[in-house]
Amino acid sequence: MLTTTLLTLAFAAPLAAQPANDPAPLQFRDRAEETRFHALVAELRCVMCQNQSLADSNAQIAHDLRREVLTLMRQGQDDRQIKQFLVARYGEFVLYRPQMESKTWLLWFGPALVLLAGGFAVAGIVRSRARAASAQRAPADGNDDNEEW
Repeated sequence: MLTTTLLTLAFAAPLAAQPANDPAPLQFRDRAEETRFHALVAELRCVMCQNQSLADSNAQIAHDLRREVLTLMRQGQDDRQIKQFLVARYGEFVLYRPQMESKTWLLWFGPALVLLAGGFAVAGIVRSRARAASAQRAPADGNDDNEEW
């Protein structure tokens, strides 16, 4: 009996730790508020989950942050102010599209720089192989010319 109770508690405890649904779904005043809210939370990253937006995450902190975003919207803050509030609280990680600053330029332009460097490397390899092939052909062509004479 004790073993059964312990096993039941061991399997039920993780289920109780993660609520499956938001206990009280958000109520919007109108369609415009709902549209703005969904657009904004789609651009924000859940601070607990890996690569899930605030809109997609089922973590409890995501529920809390969605409520916080709606509260900030109703206080009259615009999207930029809400993002600044969340960045000040959680860092730039919370933004899916980090702002372009001096410390994020490598994030924005790094892939293009790597692609450009790869293009130059491939062009250099192709040129060096073309030179080597033409250098090998030239003496052979010269020998063919001599054989014909």
